[in-house]
Amino acid sequence: MEFDRRSVLAGVAAWAGTGARARAKSRFVYKYGNNLPATHPLNRRARQAADQIRKETAGELDIRIFPSNQLGGDTGMLNQLRAGAIEFFTPSSLAIATLVPAAAINAVGFAFRDYQTVWAAMDGDLGGFIASEVEKAGLHMMPRVWDNGFRQITTSRRPVLTPADLSGLKIRVPVSSLPISLFRTLGGTPTGMQFSEVYTALQTHVVDGQENPLPIIDTAKLYEVQNYISCTNHIWDGYLFVANSAAWYRLPKDIRAVAETVLNTCCVAQRADVAALNVSVRAALSARHMTFADPDPAPFKKILIERGFYRHWREIFGDAAWRHLERYVGRLG
Repeated sequence: MEFDRRSVLAGVAAWAGTGARARAKSRFVYKYGNNLPATHPLNRRARQAADQIRKETAGELDIRIFPSNQLGGDTGMLNQLRAGAIEFFTPSSLAIATLVPAAAINAVGFAFRDYQTVWAAMDGDLGGFIASEVEKAGLHMMPRVWDNGFRQITTSRRPVLTPADLSGLKIRVPVSSLPISLFRTLGGTPTGMQFSEVYTALQTHVVDGQENPLPIIDTAKLYEVQNYISCTNHIWDGYLFVANSAAWYRLPKDIRAVAETVLNTCCVAQRADVAALNVSVRAALSARHMTFADPDPAPFKKILIERGFYRHWREIFGDAAWRHLERYVGRLG
């Protein structure tokens, strides 16, 4: 019996050692961090991509995923990416705007009216323009932008039905000057804050509300600390799949081709996942006693025009970037 037990243990050890040696054969073991829960469609499709890339490169490229801010907040991960401590990161366009200001142009308030317009722009000249700006900052951006979604406002005390309902409202926004400017122009009191701090800030009433796409409101369980969702669609935001340039171009050309193709394919699948989730999650959040409202965006946009919001941001982004945006969304302001 003892001999059999030792044989079994030896066999297990040999199997484990073989697995470790096989994994160690990967020439490139790259870390990928993000701020989303493991259950979010982005992470599910990223795992699919990592598995497929490992398979198609015969294990040469092994991408290891660290979700849920395991490697720090957005600012910390962006700094790590630039330093080469991690190789991949998917910041929202608002988060990366602290380094690449032009990346936030897709998040101009009330610019996009629907997804058809979004994907035409982001898969077209506007996305290409953003990618070129990211490259100048020492990062490489994959051609396809993953969906974060249209952002909606959640509140604890009252729904936002008109711009007047934003007056004095303490609302968390990403650490980015664009959403801060948007809500300040509309009369709110915005506070830039890392996403990892949002739940606690809402729970302790440091802020009264926040704004995020429906899937994030659901997966981050914000329904536990918020009562109302106002579907303003005020910003469309995406996740840019970016790599440290030195690490990216260290990969052989054939491995880069595989990685980019697989990531882009899984990106398109993730977009479809989010589209389906946007339908189902509204029912799920309603079942969790969140009250929905669908305000008319026209009065919000009217105030932005009257108070010079679009004029100001055209000056910030520059005429060339603004032309790329207005080519798809029409004249703003």
